[in-house]
Amino acid sequence: MVLLRRMIGEALRRRRQDQHRTLREVSSAARVSLGYLSEVERGQKEASSELLASICDALGVRLADLLREVSDDVELAELATETPRVGAPMVVSARPPAPMVDRAA
Repeated sequence: MVLLRRMIGEALRRRRQDQHRTLREVSSAARVSLGYLSEVERGQKEASSELLASICDALGVRLADLLREVSDDVELAELATETPRVGAPMVVSARPPAPMVDRAA
């Protein structure tokens, strides 16, 4: 099962680490306790929209961009764990099929 709070936490941690910033730096800028930010990043706490906006602001990231990234991650995780339904089309590859070659000619 995909947990949204875990996916949001992972996305926030990636952004923070990409900026080579510490939890302390971001928690101070976001005006949230270091321990709480750590729990949000680990997916142990569900952050409110106000808190997410504050953390995103501290990271210089638009909330919409973070949520779009998380939405994409959730979709991939769901597709990876989805069991095919009977009668449902199954997508194996996004590439077009190879052209048919007549070997008898």
